[in-house]
Formats: sequence, structure tokens, C-alpha cells
Amino acid sequence: MEEVIIVGAGPCGLAAAIALQDAGIDAVVIEKYNIVHSIYRYPAHLHFFSTPELLEIGGYPFPTPHEKPTRREALEYYRNVAQRRKLRIRPYEEATLIHKTAEGWFLVETERQGIKAFYEAKAVILATGYFDRPNRIGIPGEDLPHVSHYFTEAHPYAGTKVAIIGGNNSAVDAAMELARVGAAPTVVYRGDAGKQKIKPWVRPLFESAVAKGAIRMLYRSRVVGIRPGFVAIESEDGAATETEADFVLALTGFRPDRTLLGGAGAETKPDTGAPVYDPETMETTVKGLYVAGVVASGEDANEVFIETGRHHGTKIVRHMLAARRCDGFDAPKEHNA
Repeated sequence: MEEVIIVGAGPCGLAAAIALQDAGIDAVVIEKYNIVHSIYRYPAHLHFFSTPELLEIGGYPFPTPHEKPTRREALEYYRNVAQRRKLRIRPYEEATLIHKTAEGWFLVETERQGIKAFYEAKAVILATGYFDRPNRIGIPGEDLPHVSHYFTEAHPYAGTKVAIIGGNNSAVDAAMELARVGAAPTVVYRGDAGKQKIKPWVRPLFESAVAKGAIRMLYRSRVVGIRPGFVAIESEDGAATETEADFVLALTGFRPDRTLLGGAGAETKPDTGAPVYDPETMETTVKGLYVAGVVASGEDANEVFIETGRHHGTKIVRHMLAARRCDGFDAPKEHNA
């Protein structure tokens, strides 16, 4: 008997659940993996760009001795907040379809360990993040087993040659860690140094490592093919070379998965793929269907950060309460297949 279903238990989904709870609106959170899975997939030794107060949700302070919180601290913080609030989270249950019925309810189909379930709800909030869908390059060899779109930690790459595709924060952080453990990283970036998005306190360290030869940096270049032991690189002037690479890290970013939005009938912008929604209420073109967090952005997931997306739930609740005063809010039902 759910009033609201939230799809996604990232920071923005958790913040929305807390805002609903504070307003007396019952909600269940359906999460494909476990809470804040996107943060779990971050590099093990990552430090956030944001300060701790900009990552806080539900009014709970983020305790840390660091100016920039670590991944491990963030996992502990969000886990503790969810537990203290006793949020109703259903982990490892994937929402596979959202459909609005003729009666005006939302039918949400889920699957967990091969078992399907169906829920009905008056409203649905999509807070599905973006980390499941890497930006593919579309080159030969991209699906080989030694190629990954994720970087967790440097230790497994010690003593190896690693080609990194991309030149912004993720690629630079990975290259720095790889150099520290004795790997030989080569960073291949289509742009030049002036276009790189690098954290200010990291840039001088990175430039120093490149100058000392610990990191090989190839600007205005792109990887055009991958085969075991090598990557084919083409420079801006058309020159082609091959570089040894035991492993390849394609750190080219991620994009939101909007399959559920499309299935529910929500309109998207043809140029960016972003959902059409009211920025004051976060409601899409489908009445009662809302977006929160990165899923509201265009193809550039950096448009929405935790520090901004955590407030989306407050806008949604304000709109729900106004709608409740106008036409009531009947309790939906749930049943298993």
C-alpha cells in the first residue's frame, strides 16, 4: 500500500525519501543494487570535490576531519542516515517498467533474483543516477576483457602498462594513482591542456608527474582501436601509432539511463535527451512522475551534482502537498506476480 515509489537509493533518492517522510507521506525506495551504489563504484581512494556540508541530507551533519570527504566516509554517512531514518529501502530489486494506468495510477514492475513484483502508486520519483551507463567510444576491441570503463584502485595494475582514454578528473586521478604503484600510464586525450577539467589542487601534481615522465600524456589524440597488448592511436594531424597496453581504462564518463522515463511516456528534449520537466516542481510531462538528481540532466551528467540534486525532493514534496490539498491522495496497493 504505497503512496510514493522512489526508484534509486542514491543521495538524491534518499534525500527525497526523507523530505517525504518529514511531510508525512509514505514512500518505498526501490534500488537496483544497494544504497548509494554510484558512490560505491567510485575509485577506492577518491576525495570529493564538494565540502562535507554540501553533501549533507536530512539535516544530518557530515562528520569528517577532512576538508574534502572521502568515498569511504560518504558510504558510511549515507548508510547511517538511511538507518537512522528507518527508510524503507528494497535493495537489489530492479525497476524494469513504469506504466501509467487508465485509472491514473502508476504500475511499477520490478525484478529481484528472477522474481517479478508489481506495485501501484499515486506518484513515482525517478532518481536513478547515471553510473550504470558508461559513454561508449564505439571502437574495435572496446569489449575485450582487459578493457574497463571503471577504475577502482591501482594495486592490480602495478608493474603493467595502462592506456587511459580521457583526460579529465577521472582519468587524471587514475593516472596519478597508477604512477604511485609503479604502473606506466599513458593518457590519451582528444583536447589540449587548456580544456582539461582537473581539480585545482591536483593539476600541479599531475603536470609535475607528466614533466618527470611518470605519466605519458598524449594531447589532441584518440584511441581508434584496441587489441591484446596494444592500442592504436591517431593524432589530430592524422598520424597513426601503436602503444603497448596490458590494460585499457576507458574513462570517458557516464550518461543517465532514461529507459524508464520513455516507457512511462515522459517527453525528452531531442538535442540533449534530458527529460522535459518543471524546474519548480520536478514533475515531468506525465502527471505524478517526477525526476530527482542526475537523471534530470542532459547528456552531461556533471550538470547536476549531489549538492544541487539533494534539494529536488523538497520541490517535489511541496508540489505533492499542494496537489493533495486540491484532490486528495488515496492509498495505492501492492501485489506479487
